[in-house]
Amino acid sequence: MFNRKFMEELFKPQELYSKKALRTVYDRLAHASIMRLNQASMDKLYDLMTMALKYQVLLCPRPKDVLLVTFNHLDAIKGFIQDSPTLLQLVDETFRQLIEVYGGLSAGEFQLIRQTLLTFFQDLHIRVSIFLKDRVQNSNGRFVLPVSGPVPWGTEVPGLIRIFNNKGEEVKRAEFQHGGNYVTAPKEGSFEFYGDRVLKLGTNMYSVNRPVETHMSGASKSLASQTQQSIAPNPLAKEELNFLARLMGGMEIKKPSGPEPGFRLNLFTTDEEEEQAALTRPEELSYEVVNIQATQDQQRNKELARIMGEFEITDQPRLNASKGDDLLAMMDEL
Repeated sequence: MFNRKFMEELFKPQELYSKKALRTVYDRLAHASIMRLNQASMDKLYDLMTMALKYQVLLCPRPKDVLLVTFNHLDAIKGFIQDSPTLLQLVDETFRQLIEVYGGLSAGEFQLIRQTLLTFFQDLHIRVSIFLKDRVQNSNGRFVLPVSGPVPWGTEVPGLIRIFNNKGEEVKRAEFQHGGNYVTAPKEGSFEFYGDRVLKLGTNMYSVNRPVETHMSGASKSLASQTQQSIAPNPLAKEELNFLARLMGGMEIKKPSGPEPGFRLNLFTTDEEEEQAALTRPEELSYEVVNIQATQDQQRNKELARIMGEFEITDQPRLNASKGDDLLAMMDEL
């Protein structure tokens, strides 16, 4: 994903990618690991990605904050690959190119970038469960713009109108009720290599604890809706991944006897829900599924067989470049 040649191509001045080209790149990135997604699950994952990015760009307090969203993405990726100096170097190089190319742009140029991205996503109104639960998306797929919280950095809380004469002197003031609950921004997010981005858009949407919906008073409901960052990862989740790694590491690489060799990742609750989604999805939004049979033929692909056999996760520290503490880190490196 952060290959130097690929990044050089991305940073060349060019027209915006088409939706079909973006989908092709995303398919190849998603299937670069050993996972295999069928068409319905791949469509759902792509819809989640596109709607999440649309939400982040739409709710940016000011156009320049699109760059802070991108920095949040890269900060999160660096957290996944801390044990891989080679990958860290590639991401850091992308950081430097972003700062060099976009750091000096004017507010008008950032507004043009933001408007171009929103034009790209303007016809997408796909409902996402996490947005619906947080009540930031309506049932028609459109996002809810907030009328409270901090105003963009460098601006004042609305409610005051100043009138100036032709000499630039203030001659009159008038106040109005804005109907919101705005506050002044505490500080500007850092556009440096390291620093506090302040803006939370672009961070992990799933790293917060959401309260169960119950009937309560308005004040209590408002308090309960505030989320907290989860500090420690769930140990049960890590054990499940380790168990999956042990199962995969113990597989015999032989010709599969069943019609569905290997394992499949399903983003739906049941098979019936997946089949129904595949039937109801419009034909123009459907794409062919990419199948990767990592265990199909040992003779034809000995390298994949060797990788599969090394998926056992141990707690022993490694002196050289570590392949990660869990299965997800291994997939990132591969």
